[in-house]
Amino acid sequence: MKGSYNITVSNRKIRYDFTIRRNLTIIKGNSATGKTTLVEMIREYYEAGEDSGIILKCKKPCRTLSGKDWRVVLTAMEETIVFIDEGNSFLTTNEFADYVRNSSNYYVIVTREGLPNLPYSVEEIYGIRESGKYASLKQTYNEFFHIYGKSDYRGPVRPECLIVEDSNPGYEFFSRRFQEKGVSVISAGGKSNIFKKIINNSMKHVLIIADGAAFGPEMDRVMKLIERREEIVLYLPESFEWLILNSGIIQDSELDAILEQPEEFIESTKYFSWERFFTNLLMTKTNHTYLQYSKKQLNQVYLHETIASKIIHQITGIEL
Repeated sequence: MKGSYNITVSNRKIRYDFTIRRNLTIIKGNSATGKTTLVEMIREYYEAGEDSGIILKCKKPCRTLSGKDWRVVLTAMEETIVFIDEGNSFLTTNEFADYVRNSSNYYVIVTREGLPNLPYSVEEIYGIRESGKYASLKQTYNEFFHIYGKSDYRGPVRPECLIVEDSNPGYEFFSRRFQEKGVSVISAGGKSNIFKKIINNSMKHVLIIADGAAFGPEMDRVMKLIERREEIVLYLPESFEWLILNSGIIQDSELDAILEQPEEFIESTKYFSWERFFTNLLMTKTNHTYLQYSKKQLNQVYLHETIASKIIHQITGIEL
């Protein structure tokens, strides 16, 4: 399943109108914000159709999932948008993550807690915004290409320390580029280790670069820490490979179309996370060229001044 889908759910009291564009969408928020009401309306419409007094419009079927028989029900679903309310214990299991990974469905999950077993994007974390009888989804972190820190921050970021999520090409690239400017560069060795690296770091001005495409489960605890330490800045591109693809060093008309609307090209059954798609795309577009990319080791051509500068230029707001 791929593409973006607009969903409208309404009755005489309230109307929800929103669009989802990835296989995993997270709805967060406190009690009484309309999260459970949305899921219940989806369930009632599926069970009784328009006799429920609910109108649902979407190009794909919408269903809910709950209870101990979730495996049987989910196995029968294909090309469906599946809504799941919080409180279902299976949400946090690796078994459920495996089902999601191998299915053709999109999932809209209501939860106040992070789900570390699912690689959801910071772009797809929403709250519900109500205005009278109308409700829509409001992004909690409103840009996938953004620098997070103080909400009123306007000056350039001048880091003393850089923490990078991975330990492969991204770390090698940033290490070579930043260390020559006197910046300490640390590999976290995975997104789940970033929180600990921040706590154990004594430097004042810290920049964190991680893959936004799968960083969603870490956002709550990292942002709470950043709120207490305003000198910490979090930068979340989709991935390091996404930065390269957006830098303009690869001239390809198809690539421009893909980057403009990636959801129209990313098949969820093949790519559990967009991060993997962009890695595969970069490897395909550079195969048998001087820019040939490998996930295991950085091609040294990416460190040449002209090319490296174009990649770094994507990171607006960073000053070395």
